Amino acid sequence: QPNAMGGREVGGLSNQLAVHLDIDNPAHHAAVADFWQAPALATKNGLTAVELFEAVSSGEVKAVWIMATNPVDSLPEADKVRQALMACDTVVVSDCVASGDTLACADIRLPALGWGEKSGMVTNSERCVSRQRPFVPAPGQAKADWWIITEVAQRMGFADAFPYQHERDIFAEYSALTAVAGQFGKRLDLTGAADLSADQYAQWQPQQWPLKGDPRCFADGQFSTPSGRARFVTCENPPVRQIGDAFPIILNSGRIRDQWHT
Repeated sequence: QPNAMGGREVGGLSNQLAVHLDIDNPAHHAAVADFWQAPALATKNGLTAVELFEAVSSGEVKAVWIMATNPVDSLPEADKVRQALMACDTVVVSDCVASGDTLACADIRLPALGWGEKSGMVTNSERCVSRQRPFVPAPGQAKADWWIITEVAQRMGFADAFPYQHERDIFAEYSALTAVAGQFGKRLDLTGAADLSADQYAQWQPQQWPLKGDPRCFADGQFSTPSGRARFVTCENPPVRQIGDAFPIILNSGRIRDQWHT
């Protein structure tokens, strides 16, 4: 699984830009495009996971690269996902195992690092940024995801935009980008890490963002809404059927905390 909180911070969802900015907000879009000098930055939301595989099935999407997930196992109507991938022109799968449901559909298999083999930064749900250090060596030809993406980008002619030699380079660039979030009132601030030396990166200790100022958010009673007031949304519990003669079985679809993905 990917680092979910960190993935959202860096724009890892199809409906957001990095640093919690919005694709369909012209000011947000212009600021991020200017930072990265990216004139072709997406201007509308991409496809959700389910929509993506529907587009693969229809032939609208002809190439897909799957990393850190196993959609043939985890998505609804998994048989349709498998059929879509088997019919797709080019399927690339990065994985840390030798075989799996999604790997069986791959035209190109890339050996990726597993959790205990990775080096980099992760963000926990309470905004704590931690340095993850490998505790076992990389097996065989397995490589870091960032390295694989960088090598592919360079071979596609984007070497100027992907000059990274170390994951520290990427973290520094991302930390600098959080200054753009600050321009729009976002609390995400890692600008203090934009100029980390190699030693400082190696010795990083867990700390919460914002790195500047008080990391305890909302202690002053002001919240990240236009009015500054918190928003509470009440909802009713969903109906749960009681087991009886009419409904003797409860179906567990796997969508509970400890049985998500693989």
